Amino acid sequence: MAEQFDVVVIGAGPAGYVGAIRAAQLGMSVCLVEKHSALGGTCLNVGCIPSKAMLESSHRYHIVQHSLHEHGIDVGNVKLNLKTMLARKDAVVKQLTGGIGQLMKKNKVVVKNGWGSLGRQAPGTKHLVVLDNGEKLEAANVVIAAGSVPVELPFAKFDHKTIIDSTDALALEKVPEHLIVIGAGVIGLEMGSVWQRLGARVTVIDVAERPVAIMDEDLGKEAQKIFEKQGLAFVLNAKVKDVSGSGKVTVEMADGAVKDFKGDKVLVAVGRKAATAGMGLAEAGVKMTERGVIEVDSHYQTNVPGIYAVGDCIPGPMLAHKGEEEGVAVAEHLAGQKPHLNYDAIPWVVYTHPELAGVGMTEAEARKAHGEVKVGKFKFAANGRALAVDEAAGFVKVIAHPQTDAILGVHMIGHNVSELIAEAAVLMEFKASAEDLARCVHAHPTMAEAFKEAGLAVDGRAIHS
Repeated sequence: MAEQFDVVVIGAGPAGYVGAIRAAQLGMSVCLVEKHSALGGTCLNVGCIPSKAMLESSHRYHIVQHSLHEHGIDVGNVKLNLKTMLARKDAVVKQLTGGIGQLMKKNKVVVKNGWGSLGRQAPGTKHLVVLDNGEKLEAANVVIAAGSVPVELPFAKFDHKTIIDSTDALALEKVPEHLIVIGAGVIGLEMGSVWQRLGARVTVIDVAERPVAIMDEDLGKEAQKIFEKQGLAFVLNAKVKDVSGSGKVTVEMADGAVKDFKGDKVLVAVGRKAATAGMGLAEAGVKMTERGVIEVDSHYQTNVPGIYAVGDCIPGPMLAHKGEEEGVAVAEHLAGQKPHLNYDAIPWVVYTHPELAGVGMTEAEARKAHGEVKVGKFKFAANGRALAVDEAAGFVKVIAHPQTDAILGVHMIGHNVSELIAEAAVLMEFKASAEDLARCVHAHPTMAEAFKEAGLAVDGRAIHS
């Protein structure tokens, strides 16, 4: 006899567990199915949270080694205790994943541990979810929140020893002598930064002409300059042709020349793909792309009534916060509400040092859509707080509509811009103009004043530049 629920959510990452909580808040009986013993998905277990813990620890190590003397602080020999650093990372993860378990109990969400897949179902009846232990669940609505997994190159199969993925890169037992990173995107730059700070020589290879090519061009160019000064080496406009188990990476350069690079670890960080295999989706008639991405309508419903999908397994950027909001939207839709998610106001962040953040259109996208847009930039080097805290690298850039002055995009590189970008997202959500930004009073001295100055700069009236 199948256990009955209003909603069964498959996948306990940010999209799944947040959607489950919201559905329970709205009075539905909810079951959350997760294949791993720990809740939280990739983000909490082997992605967002552990990587940020390692980024913070490695940054502090770097500061003690290189940046304290000019502040009048002299220290003796500094030693790295990698085992303790990794243990702290694991403790942070354990605390947060345990917290999600408590949230499930608080909201009366039933949690089932196991691999969940869709069973065959006759039209007009409830949907069947079958766990790998034989347990059966029935629900009027099923939400697929399967998440994503690292992309594996056909000529660079993961052996998890020399050729590693992002999960492996979070748990290396010793600092590599030479880490080769294939992919200059978010994961590649973050993991490359961690191990470079801890003492590895790091070479980042990418087919694009600049790092984080998906973000605004000015950010990528500035990031490359800053990261090269930090010690990262970039090989760009280069196509990886082969990776051997010994760590040799063969690359074809833009001019056709072939070069070999040898590392003791090769991190493949070329992206992620939807983790929808083995869930019985095709058998249930759910439409997917050739890459396994689930096709959904504006309410996140698949072509099969009552089956929904959210997060990394549907189209759009693979961002935890995007997935969370989609999970909430599905729950509210099922409750008869009219939720709305503005994809034009979802921020991106790269948690290197300095951080990169952006929301809305890049300058290239804005010019293509609107012609001669207005652009204002302000460097942190002219910001009092930035100089006081020794964080003068980077800038804030505001892009505005040529006629209406509406903010079309905001892009930042600098200290703690992961927090500053939230103001930009709020302004864009409420259709603010660059003039609105310029008129908002910002506390002094703060890094956020640079954002106000960039708003002023849109009309050529920045005060401090």
